[in-house]
Amino acid sequence: MRVQYQGEHNGKPTTFEIRIIGNNLSKSSSNYQIDLLVGNNKLPMTSSMIHQSLSNCLKDIYLFRKANNIKLDAASEKVLPNIVPYDLVLYNYNKNMLFMA
Repeated sequence: MRVQYQGEHNGKPTTFEIRIIGNNLSKSSSNYQIDLLVGNNKLPMTSSMIHQSLSNCLKDIYLFRKANNIKLDAASEKVLPNIVPYDLVLYNYNKNMLFMA
């Protein structure tokens, strides 16, 4: 799943892409890996661990954004094609983690 946001990095307008890789190991558990990209360049997140919940992945992006002066515009959200419907439902439920106050 890929989601794009318009935003700013150190005051410079930038397009960010969040790439979520879900690895369903069984019907009862899933693992998630998340990447934050600017163009084709993956930003060096402090944690590249695989998480057992999507909310923990999104929390990592939130913390990275805060530490690196990155702002995302929630209204500019654009979900890119080739999406698994369950991933979209789960993302929509947890995306408030990205915009915590």
